Amino acid sequence: MRLLLDTNAYTALMAGQRDVADRVRRAERIYISAAVAGELMFGFRHGTRYDRNVSELEDFLSNPYVEFLPVTFETAERFGRIAAELRRKGRPIPTNDIWIAAHAMESGAELISADSHFGRIDGLVWTQVRSLD
Repeated sequence: MRLLLDTNAYTALMAGQRDVADRVRRAERIYISAAVAGELMFGFRHGTRYDRNVSELEDFLSNPYVEFLPVTFETAERFGRIAAELRRKGRPIPTNDIWIAAHAMESGAELISADSHFGRIDGLVWTQVRSLD
């Protein structure tokens, strides 16, 4: 199984949340979208442990089972299709989450997220995990 971690799933993993950690351990491949990395870096800059958080992310990305997904033309095409369909339905979601969904679909990965709005995207394979609240 291939997994793409949403920002909140990565945060849950780093906090040791068991359901996310168990899924990651069972995965054959883990993906991090450029959009997720951007959200993480934004959060790190607003926290008090920037250097530590960046170092942990770099260590995570250096794992041979983890792959960073850059935005490609195919990603952009998927983004456009998803965004247009959500607008047609009158059920938009945050723009970054559309990019993340596009990456999950492009890579053939299951998306792991605490955000229920991913359920609005036709054809997206995703699992909702509990939030860290």
